[in-house]
Amino acid sequence: MTSKAKRQIKKAEWFFDWNKEIGQSDRQVFKLVIRNNETIIQGLISISDYKDHIYMHLIESAKFNKGKTKIYLGVPGNLVAFACKYSFKKGYNGYIAFDSKTKLIQHYQDSLGAKWFKGTRMYIDSTAAKKLIGQYFKI
Repeated sequence: MTSKAKRQIKKAEWFFDWNKEIGQSDRQVFKLVIRNNETIIQGLISISDYKDHIYMHLIESAKFNKGKTKIYLGVPGNLVAFACKYSFKKGYNGYIAFDSKTKLIQHYQDSLGAKWFKGTRMYIDSTAAKKLIGQYFKI
């Protein structure tokens, strides 16, 4: 993420401390913006390359994309699809892993096609990754 993009992230607008996340040397933070309007960040994702899959540390929609009055639907799904696409690009067959809050495990199974591994660890395999990419990206 560029320093210009980093300045766009104001702590008061996000639940997570994204500037701290950007400072982690083992992580990459990507922003979701609308075509022709890169000044407004719709969502953020932090990922790491674990050499056989992509690990998703954090994901967050902008405040105005949360709740019943959200402006855009599908921001989290779009970011997860991006991580899956990145996994394919790296040669990991779309596999990504992440830890879920217990109450969201079923939601991620239903909405993302994620599978439970153990504890709160979940993963998305090639089949689910292809489906998400097809849903959010023109191939």
